[in-house]
Amino acid sequence: MPEPLAGTVLGIVPVIPTPFDSRQNVDAAALEPLIGFAVRAGVRAVCLPAYGSEFYKLSEEERFELVRSAVGFAGGRVKVMGQSNHPSPRFAAELARRNAGLGAEIISFALPRMFGYPEEALLRYAAEVAGAVRVPVLVQDFNPGGPSVGAAFARRLKEAAPNFSYLKLEEASIGPKIRAIREATNGAVGVLEGWGGMYIIELARDGVGGAMPGLAMCDLFVRIFEKIQAGDVYGAASIHRSMLPQIGLALQSMEVFHHCEKRLLAARGLMQSTVVRDPSVEVDERLAAHIDLLNRLVLEEAARHGLT
Repeated sequence: MPEPLAGTVLGIVPVIPTPFDSRQNVDAAALEPLIGFAVRAGVRAVCLPAYGSEFYKLSEEERFELVRSAVGFAGGRVKVMGQSNHPSPRFAAELARRNAGLGAEIISFALPRMFGYPEEALLRYAAEVAGAVRVPVLVQDFNPGGPSVGAAFARRLKEAAPNFSYLKLEEASIGPKIRAIREATNGAVGVLEGWGGMYIIELARDGVGGAMPGLAMCDLFVRIFEKIQAGDVYGAASIHRSMLPQIGLALQSMEVFHHCEKRLLAARGLMQSTVVRDPSVEVDERLAAHIDLLNRLVLEEAARHGLT
């Protein structure tokens, strides 16, 4: 059984990719070895269906089937975070309620950033969705057009929705923002780093509450976070450096990320089909060879730590 969620440190929460068969149909049964790997890696929670799960290519029922299957395969050994994204707070709230009803013990959702909404609108959005459920809530903010939300937003949302527990941010140089959020909420809101775990070393001394990378390297990320918590930032960085080339390539685009992630999972014996649902980028021989080269660095690092 996983440890109770203590405070605002959630640790490593990998995003589970969606397995597809050769006809691009969802293969929910293929989630079982992926969830099992996360359990063995020692994570306390997994997340789906998020951007790293190709959620934007899935039907509503496919999304619910993934959450339902993940909860079943987890069997209480790891918490399932049900991503409940929709541009409308009314429908995001309904997704959140259904995911919680399926057994998701944490609900996550992304703030709508397709247009330049004022912060007051984003606050109303988040409060409505968080208020639809009683389980802990994680709010994700990725804003390519400008800065993400900060301390004042976190404080006001915590006042409006006491179950708001975590904030996931996906940008560099947020150390001061993490410290400000912790101070503004009296330590009641934990900040997790997204963006593939690229910035976790940079944020090691700022009280970062964890990271949400892909699944394929989550066991290495667990080792990194353990070293960070033990004060061994150099040791954490020495592991991270072998992973950075793959992370950098994967973050060139979301679709490249899917190919990198699934090819690495296949190389680790955890996924048979590496199909990415259309529309996606074409992986020619040269790109495939480069992905496999960078994945080899990760495999060698895993082997050095006895992780197969």
